[in-house]
Amino acid sequence: MMTSKTNSNKEAFVWIWLPGEPGPVVAGKLQTDNENLLFNYGKSYLERIKDENPAIAIYEPELPLKAGILPLPDGLSMPGCIRDAAPDAWGRRVIINKKLGLKGKNTDTAELDELTYLLESGSDRIGALDFQLSPSEYVPRSPNNASLLELLESAERVEKGIPLTPELDHALFHGSSIGGARPKALIEDQGIKYIAKFSSSSDLYSIVKAEYIAMRLAALAGLDVAPVKLAQAANRDVLLIERFDRKPVNDGWSRKSMVSALTLFGLTEMTARYASYEDFAEIIRHRFTEPKRTLKELFSRLVFNILCGNTDDHARNHAAFWDGRELTLTPAYDVCPQGRSGNEASQAMKIAGENNLGQLKTCLQTAHNFLLNNEEAHGIFDHIEGAINVHWDEVCEEAQVSQVDKTLLWERQFLNPFSTER
Repeated sequence: MMTSKTNSNKEAFVWIWLPGEPGPVVAGKLQTDNENLLFNYGKSYLERIKDENPAIAIYEPELPLKAGILPLPDGLSMPGCIRDAAPDAWGRRVIINKKLGLKGKNTDTAELDELTYLLESGSDRIGALDFQLSPSEYVPRSPNNASLLELLESAERVEKGIPLTPELDHALFHGSSIGGARPKALIEDQGIKYIAKFSSSSDLYSIVKAEYIAMRLAALAGLDVAPVKLAQAANRDVLLIERFDRKPVNDGWSRKSMVSALTLFGLTEMTARYASYEDFAEIIRHRFTEPKRTLKELFSRLVFNILCGNTDDHARNHAAFWDGRELTLTPAYDVCPQGRSGNEASQAMKIAGENNLGQLKTCLQTAHNFLLNNEEAHGIFDHIEGAINVHWDEVCEEAQVSQVDKTLLWERQFLNPFSTER
């Protein structure tokens, strides 16, 4: 079988939803240049600057509103704000299953090129971009709303490396454009859009319920987090996360532009190890709306991640809305306790200097970068730790978590003695 690497498209058109608009306009063109993807704005888009709803840069400073092919930032093979709209591990496996019939978890996702992933993934992707072969006709790749049961069956087939039937392929394809490594899909229910996360056959405990517990406790601690609820399909748990990048308008949906912290840092997956909370705080101080409030929110999220055992707080799991002028922190998402064998844990991003140990005392070392003094930092520690203690039993009851899993999570992931050291 000939792979798409040998017969792939050489260009694609980027369509964007401008703020508040129910439909997209073409912004420009992506084209391949050896292993790189380069972008340039279309003339018609640049001429919208004086319109009632003017053109905005897809993201500045990376893709400023200028004519001509825009240079890539150092070290990048495609603009980070474009890569943010591409599928990650799970979506790539779905597309490879669909395109090539390749099987299983160990499939080499390099079988297909980046432009193919952009063009083959579903159109209802995170943020406000989509990708088309046409510069003049927008045709969304969005199937009819599938049931949770259909989606669950599809996810199981992809996990086992079984080629999808046309019906199941249609059902799961819709969610192929969203990020992350775990089985997931997109659904709409009673006028609300959700990301649905499924349990995996390889889970050693109920990871879906653990994420629900963490997200609910974060909300009860006063953090700005995406609303969540639990559902079931075929006696399997499904976590539904309400999407915050969509808003109903004029019998349609407007989309909010977003960029990941990885893009804010100008890093790639290969250089993500250099990402740090201190650098994030500096960007917030200079470029975000309400910087002081935002710094306190990010510091509180760091503290909560440590206290709930979420060590998967990498730079793709932080994001900002972009309105063409300023950045605003999105609600928190993907806050999920990770398995740990011992007490010691390390966060995915550096916290204080080169130190990424998941402890409150590490947070204390960097509090000044968040414009917080020691007393304020300790106040945040006390508040979040207290909220977890107070609401633990009621949230576990909400989740109907088994006593075995509840015992497994308490003081191993949540409030582990190592993490609470000050």
